[in-house]
Amino acid sequence: MPIFRLLASLLFVFGALASAQAKLNVVATLPDFGSLAREIGGDKVDVTVMAKPTEDPHFVDARPSFVVSMRSADVLIDGGAELELGWLPPLLQNARNPKIEIGKPGRVQASQGIRLMNVPTNVTRAAGDVHALGNPHFMSDPIIAKAVAQHIAQALSAVDPANAAFYEANYKRFEATINAKLQEWGAALLPFKGQNVVAYHDSWPYFAHRFGLNIDIFLEPKPGIPPSPSHLVEVIAQMKAQKIKTIIVEPFHDRKIAEKVASATGAKVVDFSQFPGGLPGTDNYVKLIDTLVSRLAAALK
Repeated sequence: MPIFRLLASLLFVFGALASAQAKLNVVATLPDFGSLAREIGGDKVDVTVMAKPTEDPHFVDARPSFVVSMRSADVLIDGGAELELGWLPPLLQNARNPKIEIGKPGRVQASQGIRLMNVPTNVTRAAGDVHALGNPHFMSDPIIAKAVAQHIAQALSAVDPANAAFYEANYKRFEATINAKLQEWGAALLPFKGQNVVAYHDSWPYFAHRFGLNIDIFLEPKPGIPPSPSHLVEVIAQMKAQKIKTIIVEPFHDRKIAEKVASATGAKVVDFSQFPGGLPGTDNYVKLIDTLVSRLAAALK
């Protein structure tokens, strides 16, 4: 009897290991993509996210562990709009994983099929950190997030066809959640339609477009260029003239600069984040947008 029990225990262990190994290894460059991968993949995937939610996505510290993760990845999700241009290409080169090359079923470039905003006519170093393909911070628009979630569901289904119905059902659930929430988010921000908000960096054109706000004055004189005293004097004058009372900053920005501008204009500084996990209580995409909308509505009242 003990031998049978031992064999049964071993079979259970081997079965559990086989089940664990059967999960897809999904690597996401950024936490918003990782959040969607977890929504769609559920318990069929193991998700590794490279960037921290409080880290500037332009300047992620490319750690050796990323290469190890990418080498064993079945699926890689990146933005495809050059946001990760400074750190992703060398990691891909070192990983040498044919499954996640561009054009393969295991590669999701989230911007595919998305019309990017603010495409520059002329890209020069003098313009600062400008992206040639357009503004890559598109995930703050929940309608775009639905499209990206669909890309992810299609990729997971292509790589793991046995679970295609599972991924499709999870996508449909996410889509329904976003559709219902859009009514709620739109209603919360509707009273402030057309209002001006100042941001530290130009991360929010898609959010502004979706919810009818104007976010086109920035503490940075040009994208990625630190605020200069002379530029901040101009910003303060604009804020006073237009009676702008809200400044949004992200975790990796210098909040003290925003606070100085706020004290000179009577504005409020509102902590914002592009990424789930970047603010308390935002461990998934829907909770992140919930938090952004409620914080901004409270500040604009």
